[in-house]
Amino acid sequence: MSTTRAAPASSSHRSAPRRGRSGGDDRRLTWRNRLYRFDMRYMPYLMIAPFFLLFIVFGLFPLLFNAVVSLRNYRLDDPTLPYWAGFANFSKLVGDEDFWNALYNTFGIFLLSSVPQLLLALVVASLLNRRLRAQTWWRVGVLLPYVTPIVASTMVFSVFFSRDFGMANWVLGLFGLGGPDDPIDWRADKLHSWIAVATMVNWKWIGYNALLYLAAMQSIPRDVYEAAAIDGAGPWKQLWRITVPMIQPVVLFTVILSTIGGLQLFTEPMLFDPNAQAATGGPNGEWQTIAQLIYKVGWKDLNLGYAAAMSWALFLIILIVAGINYVLTNRLSGGRK
Repeated sequence: MSTTRAAPASSSHRSAPRRGRSGGDDRRLTWRNRLYRFDMRYMPYLMIAPFFLLFIVFGLFPLLFNAVVSLRNYRLDDPTLPYWAGFANFSKLVGDEDFWNALYNTFGIFLLSSVPQLLLALVVASLLNRRLRAQTWWRVGVLLPYVTPIVASTMVFSVFFSRDFGMANWVLGLFGLGGPDDPIDWRADKLHSWIAVATMVNWKWIGYNALLYLAAMQSIPRDVYEAAAIDGAGPWKQLWRITVPMIQPVVLFTVILSTIGGLQLFTEPMLFDPNAQAATGGPNGEWQTIAQLIYKVGWKDLNLGYAAAMSWALFLIILIVAGINYVLTNRLSGGRK
């Protein structure tokens, strides 16, 4: 029994061009494909190119130039010194008492500001994450210190911590601490001056960090808190066992950010000093930070080479401390899961 198969279509029939489409349509399709290819391959690089160009001009070049200056005898008041100093500026840091005093002050203020700042920000964010009346106004209110000009707020706090007429001593007097008969001189020793400067920093940055935490908390499902409440977990336990581990990336971000800002502290201690132009951080450098010392050495003592070496030392210190904080925070917040 034989079967009949249909003859295959001829190649000339298959390759015949379709009618109704002109050569202009083919060129238009090709042009669209080229635009699409350009958009997919090159437009992302063109969009981010301005950032990298500005970073090279205003970030990378000053950093490299500062490295060159740190190896030079760059004094504005004595241009006759030898051009290159090698690592003499860095070796000078080892025996510089002013540098170690400024480093000690910087870490003291940093610990008194960053640790309470982030802890209080977590608590404030947890409260704002609840159902409150006038919720929007509360959230805007905690951000007001951040939008306040730092110079204006620091000048107000400088008066607030005045020895004779400051409100800080008046408030402490209500609790039997200090008072008009025995006022605290907030500029007389390290501890009190550190507390005063740290208070300025905390007042400005607690609300900012709280809103960052609040934005991260909004992504946590409510079912998780309801299940924890059924199991008997209170608000404090929910904060540390549920909230903090689930917003761990934001916590790490704020830790790194506060580390960088805390170790570069300049404006608050600078304006806290009545004689701010001297940049000494008190009569005996009670609250002088490294940033203040760099400014003093560079633009008061006119030793730009040594100031550049201090800048690089501060840069390395920030990298080390930020790395340590990252590891510790990652372990602590991850270990609570």
